Amino acid sequence: MQRKDFLKTGLFGVGIFAASKAVGNLAQNGIDELKPLDILGFNHLPNTESNIMANTVLHKAGTRGHANHGWLDSHHTFSFANYYNPERMHFGVLRVLNDDIVAPGRGFGTHPHDNMEIISIPLSGDLEHKDSMSNTAVIRQGDIQVMSAGTGIQHSEFNKNKDKDVRFLQIWLFPNKRAVTPRYDQISLDTAKLKNQLLQILSPNADDDGVWIHQDAWFHLGHLDKDTKVYYALKNKEKNGVYAFVIEGDVTINGQALNRRDGLGIWNVDKLDISADSNAQLLLMEVPMTL
Repeated sequence: MQRKDFLKTGLFGVGIFAASKAVGNLAQNGIDELKPLDILGFNHLPNTESNIMANTVLHKAGTRGHANHGWLDSHHTFSFANYYNPERMHFGVLRVLNDDIVAPGRGFGTHPHDNMEIISIPLSGDLEHKDSMSNTAVIRQGDIQVMSAGTGIQHSEFNKNKDKDVRFLQIWLFPNKRAVTPRYDQISLDTAKLKNQLLQILSPNADDDGVWIHQDAWFHLGHLDKDTKVYYALKNKEKNGVYAFVIEGDVTINGQALNRRDGLGIWNVDKLDISADSNAQLLLMEVPMTL
């Protein structure tokens, strides 16, 4: 696909508030704000450093956007808030992949979202959630949280603890249906099923394993011992690609070596061959490449 064929669209910015839970003093700071998009589609350049595949894009951990606000230390795989890179706006419908650390007792004050599928994956600590749908919950490592913002929701997220950070992945996908009724869900994974295999944690089907969203996307998570080999067959190889994110450790995917917090996008393939070069935690996100 040539750039002239890219599907262009726009997205209104979403203002976010941040606050100290103890004080409750809200101050708008633009964190988690999405600016208007120029392109929706294959917004990336092929991986010119790879001698293996032209149908990949490689994002090394150190090339991500970074913002440290004191209470929030965040790395952005894709353009977000004050980090803007025209070649890293999104991977297909995967719009946001933020690696967030929130300081003790701090967090995101009440703020709005609409027409976005939002997934949170805690890595450590306790993240407290409240929203305009009267949901109050705490998510921890081993939990998966999902919100379909649809016609509009407001929510807040705080580090519940006063003595340790909370770390989580914040992931946003464009939905395949707009103006749906907002919804919230969370599940706790059977972590034993993560060992040396890829466990489905998200799909488009409410009857499948994991949470579900309004998008033809599938997420899988695995905790792999060194020298473990697994493979992933795409659910929709005609329309989807896969963005692999190495949470911990080192892996090789279809010949491309990856390290902690590296990302690799792949399209026009049937399956991924994965080997763990050390003990590793790996997140695979299969998503449509265009709306």
